[in-house]
Formats: sequence, structure tokens, C-alpha cells
Amino acid sequence: MAASLRRFWQPSLNLFQRIAGNRTISTSCVRQQYSEAPKDRKTTVKPQDITTHETLKEFGRYVGSCMPKFVEKVEVSNGNELDVMIHPDGVVPVLSFLKDHMNAQFTNIVDIAGVDVPTRQYRFELVYMLLSLRFNARIKVKTYTDELTPVDSAVSVFNGANWYEREIWDLYGVYFANHPDMRRILTDYGFEGHPFRKDFPIQGYVELRYDDEVKRVVAEPVEMAQEFRKFEYNSPWESFPKFRAVEDVPLAESETKKIEEKK
Repeated sequence: MAASLRRFWQPSLNLFQRIAGNRTISTSCVRQQYSEAPKDRKTTVKPQDITTHETLKEFGRYVGSCMPKFVEKVEVSNGNELDVMIHPDGVVPVLSFLKDHMNAQFTNIVDIAGVDVPTRQYRFELVYMLLSLRFNARIKVKTYTDELTPVDSAVSVFNGANWYEREIWDLYGVYFANHPDMRRILTDYGFEGHPFRKDFPIQGYVELRYDDEVKRVVAEPVEMAQEFRKFEYNSPWESFPKFRAVEDVPLAESETKKIEEKK
């Protein structure tokens, strides 16, 4: 077996040695290199590029001046990415501007993320992540909504937003108006609720099991044992009677009399 593996890898090894100048790399050398590394090495953070930071700030002000009706705030994050906060009515106009404008050309939509903060008046925050291959830059467009107010779909601007919006509708319950196919995409048919909301119970509302009588998977309401309901994360195993030590509790006088009478 070892000989066959050696014959299989030998051509690739010879090619690698010719590229590397006939220098071989052994595992002992690599092990020695890591052993000699300083133990107090800390992770380094990429220093902030002042030129890029100022350029992004200038472009953010330019976007705000071009669309003052929708842009509410512009800031640059720590990762040298521009964040544009907009009004919910400006999703389609702002995304169209960033995609089609000659100085932007954010033609790729990377993702659409959702954030749920129940304490806010508009509990849901939508984050559109765009990429410009022409200028090698990224930008995040953020907006907000609540449980009842729909947001205009971005499918008319980016076809790739179709499944992203379906995912947010499925997991958060944010409805997108004018979407061509607003259906659930991750949960099962007939699923009730939106599991990524902070007020959604961890155990859910229904559970699936295989029924031997009907020979199929059935959905039933969740039933939990009382021990599970008393589960404590600080001291988890003490809540279960099987793992809890039985303490010697002194019996009451009436119980001791009954025991003596039986004897």
C-alpha cells in the first residue's frame, strides 16, 4: 500500500522540488519553526489605511448629497467598509444608484442579512452587502422595518436578491413587496413562526418523529419532560433527579411515630 502511494505521489513531489529549486521541506523543519516562535505572540490587527478611510468618507458624503431624500447617515466601519443608513422607501433607488452609477459600479450583491432587536421601535434591521469589482470596494446599505411594514424587494435591481429575501422572510418574517416568489425557503411546509426572532422559543412549537403505525414522519406539538423545564445552565445536572445526590432529611415526628407503630 505504501509503495503504491509513493508511486502515485512521486511525480507531483518531483515537480514541486523542481519549482522550489530542489529544496525539500520536512515536517521536522516545520515543527522546529513553530516551536521557536515566541509564545507571547498576539494577533495583529490590520492598521487603518488613512487614505482609504478618507476616500470612503468622501464617497459617502457624495452618495448622501446625490440622494438626500433617502440617505440618513453615512459612516466608515473599522474594516474600511462604508455603511450607508437609508430610509426603507429608498431601498430600490439607492441600490439602483450604487449599481448603475459610473463612480460606484457595485454590480454584485454578496448577501442580505437580518438583525432582530426587539427593544427598538423598528426591531428589524436589513443589511445589503454589495461588491464593486471595478473599484475593489465593498459597501453595506442598512435600513429598518417592523413586523407589519413591508420593504420593497431588490429583485428588480439584483436578481441575486431573490433567495436572500426569501430567507429573511422565512427566518425573520420581514415581508418584501413586489417579490416574484415570496415563499419559505429553509423551513418545512406548514411551518409556523419565524425561528430567528429573539422571542421565538428555542425548543420550537412542533417536533417531528417517525410513526410506526402510519409509516411516515408526523409533526406534533412539542412535549417536554418536567426535568427539562427545570434545566439550569449554571448547574445543569443538579436539576435532574438521577444525578442529584439524595440528602438525608430528618423525618417529622408524626412520620417517625408511624414507622415505630409498624415495627
